[in-house]
Amino acid sequence: MTRVLMEMSILEAAHLTDLVDQFAELIAETVDSDTIDDDEAVARLVPDAYRDDDAAAGEFRRLTQHDLLDRRRDDAARVLETLRRDGVRLRPDEVTDADAHAAFVVELDDLAVAAWLRTLTSVRLVMATRLGVIYDDDGDRPDDPRFGVYDWLGFRLEGLLRALEN
Repeated sequence: MTRVLMEMSILEAAHLTDLVDQFAELIAETVDSDTIDDDEAVARLVPDAYRDDDAAAGEFRRLTQHDLLDRRRDDAARVLETLRRDGVRLRPDEVTDADAHAAFVVELDDLAVAAWLRTLTSVRLVMATRLGVIYDDDGDRPDDPRFGVYDWLGFRLEGLLRALEN
């Protein structure tokens, strides 16, 4: 069984909680609707299986999209559960200056690690779609703070992958 410890500041944990909350809301809004294709970012979470056959791709998506989005919603819920501090959800506007830089350690088991990997990747994919990031160098816009968040999520994802290697 894998056990991974991830350390971040309480403020980072609160902001990550907020991002995952937003992601979970986005999924909840579309998981039971037939309008997934109306949102390009959500549609990217359920990619086409057949690029050269629109009919087969549409049928495959119709049969799998709800299960995929349900899993993403469940993964986000697991991540949010691990980000609780003493059972309480962290919120950026409620973090005091004294607590902001204090260490927040998350202990992840196998199921939580998998949920974190899938959720961080999914949140980054949604952000990339919204920001128009297609290539690695598309994300280098220091005048837009959303790109800093996008990069930070990549940093957290890379850190988790490195922890798994060790």
